[in-house]
Amino acid sequence: MSKYMLGKFMRAVEMSDRAVAAYVADPGAFVDAWLAEAGRSDLPSDDRVLSPPERSAFATRDYAALYALGAHPYLLWHFIEAVYSHEVGWRDLVEQYRAAVTPYGHVDYIA
Repeated sequence: MSKYMLGKFMRAVEMSDRAVAAYVADPGAFVDAWLAEAGRSDLPSDDRVLSPPERSAFATRDYAALYALGAHPYLLWHFIEAVYSHEVGWRDLVEQYRAAVTPYGHVDYIA
């Protein structure tokens, strides 16, 4: 497990509207393509590796599992906002996030 790679993946998605759209359209395929990107011969490898539980959590858009796996709360929240903002209103998303991650520990205050 690599908290660094969890964060790296979340940032790669949330920093690009194109990546958000591709991830939302087919999370599993996006995860596979992102992981395969490190194997391109024209780029230096950055050793992109996700454990099976991490890969599964991203492929199923399971943010509670990502939180439990140690995803950084700040990066996770921005990832969730990017991925779900077109599906769920902001206030509802905050409440869903709190309910999903509360069993795994302290939930930082989100106004």
